[in-house]
Amino acid sequence: MLGVLGDLVEDIVVWVDGPLRHGTDSGAQVFRRRGGSAANVARFAAGQCPVRFLGCVGADAVGDGIVAELGGHGVDVRVQRHGQTGSIVVLIDQDGERTMLPDRGAAKLLERVPDEWLTGLTHLHVPGYSFDGEPVGRTAVDALARVRLAGGSTSVDASSTGMLEQFGRERFLALLAELAPTFVFANRSESAFLGLLVDGLPGPERARLAATTVVTKSGAEATTVDVPDEGLFTVPVPPVAEVRDLTGAGDAFAAGFLAGFLDTGELRLAAGLGHRSAARVLGSPGASLGGC
Repeated sequence: MLGVLGDLVEDIVVWVDGPLRHGTDSGAQVFRRRGGSAANVARFAAGQCPVRFLGCVGADAVGDGIVAELGGHGVDVRVQRHGQTGSIVVLIDQDGERTMLPDRGAAKLLERVPDEWLTGLTHLHVPGYSFDGEPVGRTAVDALARVRLAGGSTSVDASSTGMLEQFGRERFLALLAELAPTFVFANRSESAFLGLLVDGLPGPERARLAATTVVTKSGAEATTVDVPDEGLFTVPVPPVAEVRDLTGAGDAFAAGFLAGFLDTGELRLAAGLGHRSAARVLGSPGASLGGC
């Protein structure tokens, strides 16, 4: 079973009709969606493999609603209840690019998870956001270590350059070296920022993650998979007819990749399944499939 630990929040997605007009009204469409990088991965993996989500929401109506929504897709949802459920305002421009204003709220308050929450997991995935804040940061490190000790595989997503800058580049690299995850997922800018893949070649910090496969996404360009002791290869991205909203595309890729890897162990096939999964979210608001 695939486990995913991290944020479950409400996304308030704003499709802006044109350039924002400072000091006055700007036309827009507004959508409310269940969000959070970890919850997105769990939702997109559901139906491809058994999946369990581990997180924290508030004891409030918003928390009730997004827990029910995620569970309705077949995800085994395990949550603690503390504080107020988080929310993220996601501004989407005409090119589909995102500007995010996060208030993660209760997502940061996840405490050490019970043993039974980890029982049966063969892989645990944690977005980098989950290391930013306490007690969730300690909880994430502890859960990854316990899954590895039990013989499972693990993965970490670099999440965003903004988060990495705030967390600290050296601090994040040291954490990755300590965790030694099976996979690190990053987009091109995140991978370059961390020094893992620069201009299509292994970067100066690659040797610090000697046991980790680094998967670097590059939008419509080919994904690069750098495997320890085997070198790197690329997997082309099939054309996508419509790109309106990039929210959740990276999470959908991780979901498809991990489901494919857990099923077959074949990395090229896993990357292809990641691309197929990501393509399904690009035309709908937020991290949703066809608007659902």
